[in-house]
Amino acid sequence: MAMAEASRTSEARRDAVFGRWVIFSPARSRRPTDLKSHGPANPSPGDGAPKPSCPFCLGRESECAPEIFRVPAPEASSPWRIRVIENLFPALRRDAEPPAPEEGEKPVGAGECAVRGFGFHDVVIETPRHEVRLWDLDAEGVGDVLLAYARRVQQLAEHPAVKYVQVFKNHGASAGASMAHSHSQMIGTPFVPPSVTSRLNCMKEVFERSGECSLCEIQSKDILVSKTHNFSAIVPFAASYPFETWIIPRQHSSYFHEIDQDKVSDLGSLLRSMLQKLCKQLNDPPFNYMIHSAPFGLSSSCLLYTHWFLQIVPQLSVTGGFEMGSGCYINPVFPEDAAKILREIDCSI
Repeated sequence: MAMAEASRTSEARRDAVFGRWVIFSPARSRRPTDLKSHGPANPSPGDGAPKPSCPFCLGRESECAPEIFRVPAPEASSPWRIRVIENLFPALRRDAEPPAPEEGEKPVGAGECAVRGFGFHDVVIETPRHEVRLWDLDAEGVGDVLLAYARRVQQLAEHPAVKYVQVFKNHGASAGASMAHSHSQMIGTPFVPPSVTSRLNCMKEVFERSGECSLCEIQSKDILVSKTHNFSAIVPFAASYPFETWIIPRQHSSYFHEIDQDKVSDLGSLLRSMLQKLCKQLNDPPFNYMIHSAPFGLSSSCLLYTHWFLQIVPQLSVTGGFEMGSGCYINPVFPEDAAKILREIDCSI
């Protein structure tokens, strides 16, 4: 095995969804099985008691920004399991005046423009218990968090000025989490972010050339980690990051927020399993996950090639000057090797 790894040469691959070139250079790392986080994202979760300084814990609700909804609803006799609240320090403000459709972008220089900082920035508190991580919940509990995402995205989709909603989770300080208590976020923007436009353009290019959606058919079993009736978990063919994984609906679907109860239960089970595998293999690494969906109001012809998916990125390496300058990434672990390692991890208890 060591000889095979040592003789493997570098290879460049182009991603068919983001359009990025990735250089796979196994010489820049030790064995793939040795690649781990230098320290757990949350090394001391504690004994489960509410933390004196954590406003996300049960009983500290009055210290948070206004609540949007909770699960179960307030009239239920049982305490809340999930709360969706406004972000106390929002990147965009819901009380700002939305840009008028005819207003457009305001030029401020040669090729530069600006719009008012209107938008929505919400937080999803995934559990009332401080020490519980998302993958510590059962599959139904993870599914309920996903349903809360979908419900809030649907609400934001009804606002005429919101063009896109990015759902994301930061786990660990180095991945951008400012609170240790398990939570996710979403930001609704009055514009379609450029990376989303680039993703759609790349998928359109593939569709026009082949007549197929980039994500409907996963041809290689070598990059498959796990699958259920409704979803596949893969290490993408041109993964930008070591042990990056995608969870993809097996049936063509453009909008995450249209997910139904049966599929969300399936997704909750697979997401939980993948997070457990990454935690076990990589020493509870800091990570980010993002749900890549379609912008609101796309034409039916565009929906033929837009396909939502959930991307998980463990933070195992640092983005350097080459990546920033070129837009290309260097990954020390071939996707086929990462997928094989993750396939073989048994997370059963």
